[in-house]
Amino acid sequence: MRILPKALIAAGALTAGLSSSIAFAQTAPAAPAAAPAAPESTLAFKVSAWTEYEYRGISQTSEKPAGQLNIDYGHPSGFYLGTFVSNIKWLKDAAEVGGFSTSAKIEWDIFGGYKFEVMKDLTLDVGYLRYEYPSSGAFSPKPNTDEIYIGATYGPVSVKYSYSINDTFGVANSEGSDFIEANLAYPITEKLTLTGNVGYQKYKNNNALSYTVYKIGAAYDLGSGFSVGGYYKNTDADSNLYTYKGKDWGKARGVAFVAYAF
Repeated sequence: MRILPKALIAAGALTAGLSSSIAFAQTAPAAPAAAPAAPESTLAFKVSAWTEYEYRGISQTSEKPAGQLNIDYGHPSGFYLGTFVSNIKWLKDAAEVGGFSTSAKIEWDIFGGYKFEVMKDLTLDVGYLRYEYPSSGAFSPKPNTDEIYIGATYGPVSVKYSYSINDTFGVANSEGSDFIEANLAYPITEKLTLTGNVGYQKYKNNNALSYTVYKIGAAYDLGSGFSVGGYYKNTDADSNLYTYKGKDWGKARGVAFVAYAF
């Protein structure tokens, strides 16, 4: 929610007088324009439906559809907070294969950070992200994960480095795992944007689980807050390690979405 700067313009005052029977008029000087209004905080909501929820190239819903909610708050200083909620299925499938059960069906993320411009068109972003999986039950170690990150954006290109400060997504002895990525959001027209991503997920002390991910797609702004899009993704993740109940979470496939922001 932003308010456009306003300017106050004072009209000149017209006075009339007589001098030696000759009439004349004088116009007062215009008042200076008021200073622009200070920027305000923003609060944005987005709901979206996806053919599948995948994260860093790996399916989180075992190729099933997902509904998601994003809430983002931004302060004029550059500080921001946000949360993200989505249904998931990977914990349930992994538990069944492991011989136990779980009621975890939701991923709930909480994040915060600070963005600032270091030079024209170059913005840095540092922050913290918590992945929470309520009711994850008997999983050990827990899938709940904490990451710190730093990123940079220049024009349509951004890069980001994320570092896990505890065991990562339920993988034992994986503290210190990281993910490095490069992203593209290039406007083709006023409404159509080309998107791309390449990243590498490294699992410390579990190198067999590490992999590279590639994505390319597009998003289209329908107006009035609505957008649609999709992308094609692929990874080189070892299918023997990422296949559960006959579903290869890392295999190549297309993903599509429709979203409404307000």
